Amino acid sequence: MLNQDQKTEFDALLPGQSNEAGATRRTALKAALGVGYAATAMPIMAQTAIKTPSEGLKTGETMYDVNGFKVPAFYAAPAGKTNLPVILVIQEIFGVHEYIADTARRFAQAGYLAIAPELYARQGDPTKYGEIAKLMAEVVSKVPDDQVMADLDGAVKWAGANGGDLKKVGITGFCWGGRITWLYSQQSSNVKAGVAWYGRLVGAPSALLPKNPIDLAASIKAPVLGLYGGQDGGIPVATVDQLKAALADAGGKGNAAAKASEFVIYPDAPHAFHADYRPSYRKEAAEDGFKRALAWFKTNGVA
Repeated sequence: MLNQDQKTEFDALLPGQSNEAGATRRTALKAALGVGYAATAMPIMAQTAIKTPSEGLKTGETMYDVNGFKVPAFYAAPAGKTNLPVILVIQEIFGVHEYIADTARRFAQAGYLAIAPELYARQGDPTKYGEIAKLMAEVVSKVPDDQVMADLDGAVKWAGANGGDLKKVGITGFCWGGRITWLYSQQSSNVKAGVAWYGRLVGAPSALLPKNPIDLAASIKAPVLGLYGGQDGGIPVATVDQLKAALADAGGKGNAAAKASEFVIYPDAPHAFHADYRPSYRKEAAEDGFKRALAWFKTNGVA
């Protein structure tokens, strides 16, 4: 769970850096995707961590090209099936580790082709960090929104070439990925619906992060279900209310996706209440949220 200082990760960004490690680092990232938990996410609560079986699924690591860069990704899908609805699964700040891979398997068991791209791949390997502050400063804070949007477009393209039905694309993300879920639903014509888990909604603009979800409410293209914790110290319910009001205003002016967007607040839940491997996990809220996510995608034509 992010503390008050860490939640400002997006407000003061550092310049980007070149990828001198190149193919070697990408290959290592690809091999490590979905294996174990990120060191920065410790302590691990083994007694609550969910292990979704791979039986009946095709799972693995892949890479796809975006402007000459090979983006590593983990995928899971029902074995032997095509024309599958697609879910983009967007990482927390810790990258694509076991929890994100397991979430992809959960969607695959529900009938989806799920793909979780490693969206920090150009900036660094999140598995190499043991301190959240250092991870934020050296990797996360250097990831520009336009890079992420392009990498997600690439993930959609990969899905379409590997058994996915691009008329049925949804996106879901957690924490850092929750914010990205809002942005991609607001900027991309690929997505039919999104489910954002405790994603940040407001903040000061910067060169790498020029807009936040609240700034794009009027132009949202796909309805989003926002799942938030009433006890989240980093994302106050007041900011949820701000976006709710902005979406209501846009909906009143004819934006159907804004009008259809919804929020659920779990009064007693903290930040990262879906993260079953962490002390923040709240089983009842997490299970209810996932059921709502599946229903949301079905209702909005993704299933």
